[in-house]
Parts: sequence; structure tokens; C-alpha cells
Amino acid sequence: MLFDLERLGLREIRSLSRLDDSKVCDPEQREALYPLVMRAAARVAVTSRCVRGIDERGLHVTNLAALRDCLIRVGHPRGICLVDGFRVRPFEFEQEAVIDGDARSAAIAAASVIAKVTRDRYMTRIADDLPGWHFHSNVGYSTPEHRAAIAEIGISDLHRRSFQSIAYQQLAIDG
Repeated sequence: MLFDLERLGLREIRSLSRLDDSKVCDPEQREALYPLVMRAAARVAVTSRCVRGIDERGLHVTNLAALRDCLIRVGHPRGICLVDGFRVRPFEFEQEAVIDGDARSAAIAAASVIAKVTRDRYMTRIADDLPGWHFHSNVGYSTPEHRAAIAEIGISDLHRRSFQSIAYQQLAIDG
């Protein structure tokens, strides 16, 4: 994520100081940060991958490929791409892997917020189409309610078959 803070007023810039790892922010904090990040960003790229592709290639490989696709769209030849923990290969821009990057870098934290809000909004939108799994409240995370739904009705087309959740282990899942 490339910032252009000239787009923001002092109050909004101060609000960006609340940026942190999206996992430690509650949903309301992430939603409040989202429009600030979008206004401050000179470029933003979001990509998603289908569950079948994740199952075929694995989550880590798929995540790195998605990260690479986004970085190609926001990177700049004279800049350095900061990445959270893992270097992206092959990649034409200079990059630096930052361990715990979403807690140490505003750019990585901002990208984390954009990704998490985008995913949560998607899960909330599809909740009406797949009501049994309560995606509107758990957004796909392994809450007790979500595990109970899996135990009762099985998994949906959105559930990864390669994911080894305790809830999944309780079921006989045909890939």
C-alpha cells in the first residue's frame, strides 16, 4: 500500500495512528479505519482466490501468489515493497520481509485492515445465501456456533476441504 497523506486532514492522519494488526482490532475499529486507509492510499489492490484453488495448491502458496499479484499492482520501481514475514518470488520490485509486519509497519497494517474488512464484508453478504453456517456473525471463523453448524449440516462449498479444523475432524468429508 502506497500512502498519499496529502489527501487527509490532520485529524484523519491522527486517526491512522490506530492502525494495528487487523486481528487485534475489533470489527468496528477495522470498519472505522477502512475509509481512512482508502483515502490515504495512493494505490490499493485486493485479490481473492477460490476455495478449490486453495485446496489444490495449499493456503501458503496461494496466499503468496495473491500477495504477489497485489504488489505488482501497487509497487513502484523506486520504492520498497514491505511484505509480512515472507518474501515474494519471483518479483521485480525491491522488497523487504518484515516479521510481524502488520504490528510493525503502518503500510502492512493498512493492507491487513483492507483485506480483513473486504473478507468480512464478503462473508456477511453471502450469509443470506448460506444461512445455516451463521456467516453474518462468525464470518467463517471457527466459533462454537460455526462448529456446531458444521457438525449438524456439514460443510458448504465455501469451506476448504484441505483445512484440518477440529470441527472438520469430527466429520467424514469427501473431497
